[in-house]
Amino acid sequence: MEIRLSRKIVTFLFLIVVLFMYMIYNYHICALPEITQSISNLHFNRTLELYNRHHHIKTIHQVPIITLTGSDAYPKYRFFRQQGLQPIRQLPTALIIGVKKGGTRALLEFIRIHPDVRAAGCEVHFFDKHYSKGFEWYRHHMPLTLDGQITVEKTPSYFITRDAPQRVKLMNPSIKLLVIVRDPVTRAISDYTQAISKKPEMQSFERLVFFNGSQIINTSWGPIKLGIYARFLKRWLVYFPLKQLLFVSGERLIVDPAIELKRVQNFLGIKCVVTEKHFYFNSTKGFPCLFKSERRSTPHCLGKTKGRNHPHIDPAVLQRLRDFYRPFNDQFYHMTGINFGWP
Repeated sequence: MEIRLSRKIVTFLFLIVVLFMYMIYNYHICALPEITQSISNLHFNRTLELYNRHHHIKTIHQVPIITLTGSDAYPKYRFFRQQGLQPIRQLPTALIIGVKKGGTRALLEFIRIHPDVRAAGCEVHFFDKHYSKGFEWYRHHMPLTLDGQITVEKTPSYFITRDAPQRVKLMNPSIKLLVIVRDPVTRAISDYTQAISKKPEMQSFERLVFFNGSQIINTSWGPIKLGIYARFLKRWLVYFPLKQLLFVSGERLIVDPAIELKRVQNFLGIKCVVTEKHFYFNSTKGFPCLFKSERRSTPHCLGKTKGRNHPHIDPAVLQRLRDFYRPFNDQFYHMTGINFGWP
C-alpha cells in the first residue's frame, strides 16, 4: 500500500516538474523577447526625445480621419489631419465659364482626377442667379481643400451672362477662366437634342432655325445665339486680359483628351498628372471614358447623355448655318489667336 502511494507521489511530482519547465520555456520564447523589445523601444524613444529637444524638432501627430459628407466623402478627400493643418472652403481660383454643350462636364470630370484639384459637385450659378446672396454663401458651396489645392467651379451660363465678367472680377481679379468651345453648328444640334429629350413635342430643328419658314436665321433662338462666341467673349475681355483665359477645343477633348488636359494643367500651374493612362475610348459611344475617377475606382463613362445620337438634320440647313457662323468664327479666331478649324 505504501509503495503504491509513493509511486503516485513520484508521478505527481514529475508532472509538476514537467509543467514548470514548460512554463519557463514559454517565458523565454514569448514573453522575454517582448519585454526586451519594450525596454529597447523605451530606450530608443527616450534617446529620440532628447535628440529632438536638442535640435528643436517638432513632432507631428496624425489623428483619425475627418468625417466628411456629401461631395467631400470620396476617399481622395478623407484627409488625415496634422497638427495645425485644417481643410477649408475657399472661393474658386479657376472657373469653367462655358460654353453650354461644349464639353464642360467632361472637362470638369477629367481635370478633377488631379489630386491638387477640387471641384464643386454641381453648377452653383452664383454669378448669374444667386449673386445677391453674397460671396460667403458662394464660398459655403465650395468643397474642402488643403493648402496647395485649387478650387474649380463650373457653370456654363456664366459665359453669356452680361454681368458675370464684372462680378467675377470683383471676387478675384487674377482668377483663371476656362472656356471650352466646339463647332457652333454641332453645338446647336447638341443643345436642341438635349431640349427635345425633355420636351418631345418641340418643333423640328429645321423649323426653329429660321424665322417663320424664311431663310433668315433666327438669332434670338438660344441654341443659335449661344454659338456666336465672339459676341460674348468681348464682354470678358473688357475685364480680363487674354492671358487669364484658356480656350479648350471640345473636338480635341474627345479625340485626344490627354493633349487638352496637359494644356489645362499647365494653365492652372499644377503638375501634369492627368495623362493618356487615365482614359480609354468607348467606340460605341464615340467618347473617351475614364479608368477611374474621383467618384468611382472602376472603368466607366460619364453618363448616358454623353455621346448621345443627334437627330438627322437637312444638309442644306447645315450648310446655311455654316455660312452664317463663318464670319463670327473668323472673328473669334482673331480674338483668341486660335484657329479651331470649324467648317
